[in-house]
Amino acid sequence: MTATAYVGIGANLGDAPATVRAALAALAALPGCRLQQVSSLYRSAPVDASGPDFINAVVMLETTCSPPELLTTLQGVEQIFGRQRPYPNAPRTLDLDLLLHGQTLLQTPALTLPHPRLHLRAFVLQPLLELAPGLVAPGLGPLQPHLAGTADQRVQRLAD
Repeated sequence: MTATAYVGIGANLGDAPATVRAALAALAALPGCRLQQVSSLYRSAPVDASGPDFINAVVMLETTCSPPELLTTLQGVEQIFGRQRPYPNAPRTLDLDLLLHGQTLLQTPALTLPHPRLHLRAFVLQPLLELAPGLVAPGLGPLQPHLAGTADQRVQRLAD
C-alpha cells in the first residue's frame, strides 16, 4: 500500500542551500519512495533556537514505507549529512521531519503524526501549502487557516 508523505527539510550549518539541494537528491533515491513534488526554498529565523538562519523546503513523497520505517530512513539520511544532536534545537547540518504520512494519526515516544508543531511553524506551513494549498491534516483539519497564527515569524521564499 502506498501513502503520500510530506517531509520538512531544514539546514543552518555550512552551505545550507547546497545541503538542502543534496538532500533532495538523496530523498529522490530512497528505496520505497518516489519524489513527487518539491517546494521552493525558504529562509527562516531559528524558532526556539539560536544560530544562523535556516534554509527550508518541503517534499511530497509517495511511499510504501510505514511511518516508523520512513522515519528510520530519514534519520539515516541525516547521519550521512553529519547530523548531530548535542542538545534540543541545536543548529544542524540537516534536519528531516516526517510531517504527514497519509491520514495516519500516531503518537509514540519516537514519532508523532501529524508532526506536533506542523501547524505552528511558518517555515513548514508556507512550503507545505505551496505544494498542497487545500491540504487537510488528520486531527488538525485544513492547514491554510493556521497560517494567520504564524504571521509574526520571519520567512522569505527564495528565488528559484
